[in-house]
Amino acid sequence: MAVVGLICCGFAGQVTSIVTNAIRDIKSLQLEELGEKFRELGEPSYRSRQIADWLYKKRVESFEEMTDLPHELRGWLANLFGFDPLEVVRVLGSRDSTRKFLFRLADGNLIESVLIPASAALYGQKSDRRTICISTQVGCAYGCKFCASGLEGFSRNLRENEIVDQIITVERESGEKIDNVVFMGMGEPLANLQNVMRAIRIINAPWGLGIGARHITVSTSGLAPQIRKLADEPLQIRLAVSLHGATDEVRNQIMPINRRYNIETLLSACDYYAACKKQRLTFEYILIASVNDSDDQANLLAQHALRLSAKVNLIPYNTVEGLEWSRPSRNRQEKFLSILREQRVAATLRREKGHDINAACGQLRLQTKREEEASPSRRRREKQDVPVTI
Repeated sequence: MAVVGLICCGFAGQVTSIVTNAIRDIKSLQLEELGEKFRELGEPSYRSRQIADWLYKKRVESFEEMTDLPHELRGWLANLFGFDPLEVVRVLGSRDSTRKFLFRLADGNLIESVLIPASAALYGQKSDRRTICISTQVGCAYGCKFCASGLEGFSRNLRENEIVDQIITVERESGEKIDNVVFMGMGEPLANLQNVMRAIRIINAPWGLGIGARHITVSTSGLAPQIRKLADEPLQIRLAVSLHGATDEVRNQIMPINRRYNIETLLSACDYYAACKKQRLTFEYILIASVNDSDDQANLLAQHALRLSAKVNLIPYNTVEGLEWSRPSRNRQEKFLSILREQRVAATLRREKGHDINAACGQLRLQTKREEEASPSRRRREKQDVPVTI
């Protein structure tokens, strides 16, 4: 960003010179950073909480709407900060009431979020929770072989405001209150750890979205050093590890990151995380026919899970155009699950969610990008709602 100098009249009767970055989204700041800006101006510290209330409780999208702030102060804020709301490009509704949202960022890039209804198969008990699966990057550099997010490579990290705005926008569009957040959308969250943690602090804070830390789960493809860094963070957020193979031979076929951090290196980092957090982590395991769904893989996966007292979430593979893999039969899925449970591993087999709307990571973005590239004059910029049948 370009650097600009701004000279303002202080609202306590002084002249203050401020040098700062060019227009930055106001929702990228922590409460204490807002407070520091006001201290520089000689303004009372409670102004930062007033602004946070307007942003995260009343959900305004302009400074002019912040009517309990002095007019001059609103003008100063408008010169210094901006709002970069997400543009809703498409909304797809699934028969199971899962909804996928395609957003366009201010720079034209596309990202996805998914609103997932709670179910006994997903959480192991009845619940009325609403979960959002959010993205942390545009594209992905890690090339997991089952995933559409990285098929066209990596573009950039999402900023903290772009992460938080996914929750705010989905709540506004759906009319539903979200109380469970999973960082399992496009991108590798731990490769954008600084912005992800700044976003999580806003999501968790009472002055922000107020979602409890234990209702926030960060997923990783296996960046062992970053798992250790996450373990050292004070917030009690949960960790999900995309394992998808119980041996290096199998995992290498599915997860290229395994060649850098093999299973033992990954499990050692998970040991550290579990010891620091004193909580159970989750292994995500996508079942792919004739690749990782054998009895041997199930038995070895059980050993890894028992070592960490980890839960296992089995997910039938979602077909991705351009990839040759398929999901195992229902009987094969059930057999894999039974092997885990026979060894007293806490395991669930996820019921299909959004399979009819291509809800797997990156699919809608990839489809829309290809449509736009094939026909630029028909670029889709309007909201498209598909009726949901429940």
